[in-house]
Amino acid sequence: MEFDTIAAISTPMGEGAIAIVRLSGDQALQIADRLFKGPGGKRLSEVPSHTIHYGNIMEEITGRAVEEVMVSVMKGPRTFTREDVVEINCHGGIVSVNKVLQLALDAGARLAEPGEFTKRAFLNGRIDLSQAEGVMDLIRAKTDKAMNVALGQMEGRLSKLVRSLRQEILETLAHVEVNIDYPEYDDVEEMTHHMLVEKASKVKNELEKLLQTAEQGKILREGLSTVIIGRPNVGKSSLLNSLVHEAKAIVTDIPGTTRDVIEEYVSVRGVPLRLVDTAGIRETEDIVERIGVERSRQVLKEADLILLVLNSSEELSKEDEHLFEAVKDMDVIVIANKTDLPQKLEMSKVEMLAAGNPIVATSLKEEEGIDKLEEAIQSLFFSGSIQADDATFVSNSRHIALIRQAKKAIDDALNGIEMDIPIDMVQIDMTRAWEILGEIIGDSVHESLIDQLFSQFCLGK
Repeated sequence: MEFDTIAAISTPMGEGAIAIVRLSGDQALQIADRLFKGPGGKRLSEVPSHTIHYGNIMEEITGRAVEEVMVSVMKGPRTFTREDVVEINCHGGIVSVNKVLQLALDAGARLAEPGEFTKRAFLNGRIDLSQAEGVMDLIRAKTDKAMNVALGQMEGRLSKLVRSLRQEILETLAHVEVNIDYPEYDDVEEMTHHMLVEKASKVKNELEKLLQTAEQGKILREGLSTVIIGRPNVGKSSLLNSLVHEAKAIVTDIPGTTRDVIEEYVSVRGVPLRLVDTAGIRETEDIVERIGVERSRQVLKEADLILLVLNSSEELSKEDEHLFEAVKDMDVIVIANKTDLPQKLEMSKVEMLAAGNPIVATSLKEEEGIDKLEEAIQSLFFSGSIQADDATFVSNSRHIALIRQAKKAIDDALNGIEMDIPIDMVQIDMTRAWEILGEIIGDSVHESLIDQLFSQFCLGK
């Protein structure tokens, strides 16, 4: 499969020591030769693959040197895209890197679309679709655990398991076909039913194991939307600062200081949290604070975890009770803050309102209780521990939905066998499971879905 030659900046925009302009395609070396001038007049199209060369990028029209560069030459098929790839390492200034890119485009390259390098790796058979999605997850990983899950997917851990299950289904269908075509033996139907049940049950068990990792995997991939709520001046911003280990939010003794929603990513024992510090939810005449309160109510509806902060040095108020009511049936951790002050909070009433949710006592001013809070967060979602790094996680929402569909197709096949439905009808369900699993790795997927997936990548990847 041949494509035109594409180019893009593959490093973040802004000032830095090094920036990379990447070219990929059958004309990548020829385009680079038009721009590059090295010692002794060497031509990049003639140098050995996987070598790096010092020289200058020249303007074709004026013959003027515009950048001093190191150019990496990687000839296909031993590259990420399986095409010829050239990476021009230049100085990391905005003007210089854009100038090099523009010269590459003027010399015949086309500006790459978002994710087009990875898309070519998929279309050229270098990686499958789930591995390509692993590349995106690796770029977006917020914690070490999320990075490990993405690396496992990039290495093909999920792909290998899916291919193995598809092969199991395929072999089963082949055996069924043989038994249908050669029905000379009286017990052939019984043998066929027994084999179908055995093989389908085996595939179902593997799919169930994958789905058991789905909740953890999805959390590691996307993070937990965690909202900190409470009356004004109970310590919400102090809690945010303690978890982030930075003074991100303004902390004062004046109620209503936080006027808007403040967001920050943080890793709590390997669990990625998207922390949202909200304006204190209360009735107020201040128009700016009222807008903040309304935004707080909105993010509350979208939260995965609620950290409800109370002031242990004050009695439980009607506002506190309303907050408990607002987060009813949600995952909540109650934080009784300001334990360094004389306690007035009636804990028996708090326990009743918490309805079995964890309660953690803290003194954020004295930096006490944060460890217990982190332990409570991990225990709530990971039963106290995160699975081993070598586990095959399924973390992508698309994959989870497809695995559920495949499991339903297998369940339909098993129910059909139990109800003595004709074998050819059972085969339809097994074939459907095989096709659905193929969508995970891209063996049977619509072109529009491929375009949509790769459009989410950053430019230059």
